[in-house]
Amino acid sequence: MKKALIAWGGWEGHEPEAGAARVRAMLAEDGFEVTTVNGTARFGDPALAEYDLIVPILTMSEIATAELANLLAAVEGGVGLAGYHGGMADAFRREPAYQFMVGGQWVAHPGNIIDYRVDVTRPDDPVMAGIASFPYRSEQYYLHVDPRVEVLATTTFSGAHAPWIDGAVVPQVWKTSYGRGRVFFSALGHVAAEFDVPQMATILRRGMRWAAA
Repeated sequence: MKKALIAWGGWEGHEPEAGAARVRAMLAEDGFEVTTVNGTARFGDPALAEYDLIVPILTMSEIATAELANLLAAVEGGVGLAGYHGGMADAFRREPAYQFMVGGQWVAHPGNIIDYRVDVTRPDDPVMAGIASFPYRSEQYYLHVDPRVEVLATTTFSGAHAPWIDGAVVPQVWKTSYGRGRVFFSALGHVAAEFDVPQMATILRRGMRWAAA
């Protein structure tokens, strides 16, 4: 049985505890043995390398130097990393080494909660199979992204809330690697209710499975 660790905490606006419960249910249904913890302390455990998957849900958190070093080493050694929205792509703003591992960092969501479109760019990828481009209502994430990531979906900014980014195409779902570890990220999922959107939940669920493979 594969083992997953969910670490939640940070900014309450992203409903980290409720999101962790949703992720836990998904992984349990998929046959994972799931451990859920509050905070980052478990990242410092030498046994971290024994997990198959780590899911951070930790927006605007801080992490101790030893905890971060152990997390980076675990993923580099082959542990999968997967997550969504600010829980993963805005977890540790002061830690560029973490951002290097993730493959990107949140920097803005012009207009806050708005209607926008998610464009599937890799319909041939198993994570996106059967999912066509779709409308979405949430924070439209503007991210600074590693050019090496494998982009599965993007969004295009209208410029309505920041005219200078009109037409900017920004990755929203990607795969990448960090050493031997598989890394997956989806920008969708501002609050737990978004797990009720089939595309959001399916993409994350499949991405977590891929990262843990």
